[in-house]
Amino acid sequence: MTHETIPASWRPVLEPVLASPEARQLGGWLRAEEAAGKPIYPPRGRRLAALAMTPLEDVRCVILGQDPYHGEGQANGLAFSVAPGVKVPPSLVNIYKELASDLGLPRPAHGDLSGWARQGVLLLNNTLTVAAGQAGSHAGRGWDAITDACVAAVAERGAPTVFILWGSHARKKASRVPALGRCAHHLVLTSAHPSPLSAHNGFFGSRPFSQTNAFLERHGRGTIDWSL
Repeated sequence: MTHETIPASWRPVLEPVLASPEARQLGGWLRAEEAAGKPIYPPRGRRLAALAMTPLEDVRCVILGQDPYHGEGQANGLAFSVAPGVKVPPSLVNIYKELASDLGLPRPAHGDLSGWARQGVLLLNNTLTVAAGQAGSHAGRGWDAITDACVAAVAERGAPTVFILWGSHARKKASRVPALGRCAHHLVLTSAHPSPLSAHNGFFGSRPFSQTNAFLERHGRGTIDWSL
């Protein structure tokens, strides 16, 4: 976690976790990897971007990803998102297809999802770093406890929230957060992952965006403008 500033609203949640031996070991390991010249994505200063852009008190919806994109210039700290000008990755192409089918919105010309994040959509990956060209390479290094604590903090609040779980990896993460299973006032939406390998197995046609807005509106939390 070196060189990362914990956003103020998340400090009470994360400071106890970051004081653990596992988190300190993660920080030391990341420093050693960088000192050895190994590229790590996203770059320093962007690894907590999801938390910085979506304060805890503003979260209305959580979309869980697995780990950052591992291509150069892709990962920007928001799950499934890339910076303007970067080619839209295949999973995000499929998310846009479902968005069009669900809400009739035109496909965005870019892959920047910060507009969602600013409206209270927490775009959180389970693992917040990855080695260049090696998907899943930083899994099991200590990020789980940190991101589990973030999901638990959202689930333990009284505000009705939507949790969108795409794929088995996201469902497994949710199963590690007991508060999520106990809170009947939340909506948990599950489907296949939007990747090209699985999107036709239940992601397409799942209508997560309209379901999210219907739930939020029903509970007096407004709606999300999913257009980008």
